[in-house]
Amino acid sequence: MRVRYGRINKSHRQVVYYLETKTYQNVSARKITFPDNDKLKILLGEYDSNRKVVEKLGKVKLTSRGCTVSISGDAGDCDLVKNLLSQLYGIIEKGYPVYPTDIDYAHRILSKSNSADLESIFLDTVFISSKKRVITPKSMAQKSYIDAIRNYDMVFGIGPAGTGKTYLAMAMAVGALLDKSVNRIILTRPAVEAGERLGFLPGDLSEKVNPYLRPVYDALYDMMNFERASALISKGIIEVAPLAFMRGRTLNDSFIILDEAQNTSSEQMKMFLTRLGFGSKAVITGDVTQTDLPPNKISGLIEVVDLLREVEGIRFVYFSEIDVVRHHLVQDIVRAYNHMDRKKSTADCK
Repeated sequence: MRVRYGRINKSHRQVVYYLETKTYQNVSARKITFPDNDKLKILLGEYDSNRKVVEKLGKVKLTSRGCTVSISGDAGDCDLVKNLLSQLYGIIEKGYPVYPTDIDYAHRILSKSNSADLESIFLDTVFISSKKRVITPKSMAQKSYIDAIRNYDMVFGIGPAGTGKTYLAMAMAVGALLDKSVNRIILTRPAVEAGERLGFLPGDLSEKVNPYLRPVYDALYDMMNFERASALISKGIIEVAPLAFMRGRTLNDSFIILDEAQNTSSEQMKMFLTRLGFGSKAVITGDVTQTDLPPNKISGLIEVVDLLREVEGIRFVYFSEIDVVRHHLVQDIVRAYNHMDRKKSTADCK
């Protein structure tokens, strides 16, 4: 409920405020003053577009006068939004533009942990793509993920679709190649529907497996322009191949990404993990809730979580629906399916 202030005179304002707080005891108010009115306008957005996003997400009402913003609503919501605005303003001061999607991500982060430092997350540049788009983490899990990739030679990113697991790994890989930390990038995926079904597709083996690798190509072309990526692929500096092509190889000085790892068998996962050579990094991504393996097959990703959890030098990073960076409906869909899975698990235990 909004706290209204009168405009006739000072005493009238005091009377109205007293009546409002007395009538609506659950309403609280906070004020925050910013030093630069121009930066405040950027924070609130063109035509107050950002302000409307904050009000919707935070369940509060914002009013601005000069350099001061008043926040009214539930006490907890007011405190969260005050923290949100303060930190986003600090990011704007550093020259980083704030978009409505950034506000959404920032609100999720602070809702989960009000002590989170948005600057350390949003200003950590992972890569600048050929389209001049700055790629940065958008959640605490994404920040932990890229830090793990920097500091560990083998990282597992496990979580639902849309959490940036493959995309960020690709950005880190391209960045490592361009700064010559590695000599090549290897991108691989299991082609689950092998055998007869694959045989029905037209073309040679390379053309048959390309549909399974298309998402990997899409992420790559988002980082680099098509001509440069194609040239690096033709030279073998970037290799995109189905997992079966990894057998018998030792991969030195490489950045290797295994995508959709939940669809590997136990034997395939062991084969892949033992390809790692000197000077290489491996990032393994997957969603253990979306395996496409036959019912009698154990997912190599599910198995490896318990098997390698305590191995020094290997890091596991887990994502949840709060880390989804696609359309907001994807987050709601993931949450709904997780709720259904929990209900099924509870029913099975009875």
